[in-house]
Amino acid sequence: MTGARFDLPEVDAFTRPYWDAAAEGRLLLRRCGACGRAHHYPREFCPRCWSEDVSWEPASGRATLYTWSVVHRNDLPPFGSRTPYVAAVVDLAEGPRMMTEVVGCGEESLRVGMALEVTFRAEKAEGERTEGAVTVAVPVFRPASA
Repeated sequence: MTGARFDLPEVDAFTRPYWDAAAEGRLLLRRCGACGRAHHYPREFCPRCWSEDVSWEPASGRATLYTWSVVHRNDLPPFGSRTPYVAAVVDLAEGPRMMTEVVGCGEESLRVGMALEVTFRAEKAEGERTEGAVTVAVPVFRPASA
């Protein structure tokens, strides 16, 4: 695929640990050393108390479904070829809410509060400073195994 892609992150020096962990199948969060609360998406400061005393920590990968919407049309590449898909908001076990996609089940199976677990979708992207394609792993969620 060539041209603009709207499904891949812009990895920078700050977020690289997050995306490197995702490529290894691990989900990371940021935790504030001042107030103790975890947050997601990664920021260099705590969005609750504004402390800069934040650090990376592994997340369990467990979540519950908060809400969702089935997307039947999306003109941004490459989403059009993926429709329909489930855009969702999940509550991570550690507390933060995360926007994501639910995969691996039909929309008729979705229920508020259903148990989910993280998985990762590997996508090929053209590397800005590398030759050829690089793989970026994007966290998505699927129904939790028993």
